[in-house]
Amino acid sequence: MVTIRLQRRGGKKEPFYHVVVTDSRRAGGGSLEQLGFYNPVARGNSDELRLDLARVDYWIGVGAQVSDRVAHLVKTYRKTQVAAAA
Repeated sequence: MVTIRLQRRGGKKEPFYHVVVTDSRRAGGGSLEQLGFYNPVARGNSDELRLDLARVDYWIGVGAQVSDRVAHLVKTYRKTQVAAAA
């Protein structure tokens, strides 16, 4: 099953997540594609969230399941993109 989920990176007490597409049937748990990142401890002008929405829509269109947290992040990112465009 293909899933869009968060993959933790970063050091202790400094979480940083990649939003990745993974195949649960694939040995080693490697990712198929990186779609963006989520930095919950972003400071200053650094981005907290960046996603490639076109690729997210593609993977959802071909049947990828989205984790609960990523679904929430995609929804909020879409709202900010619409607000920024207006």
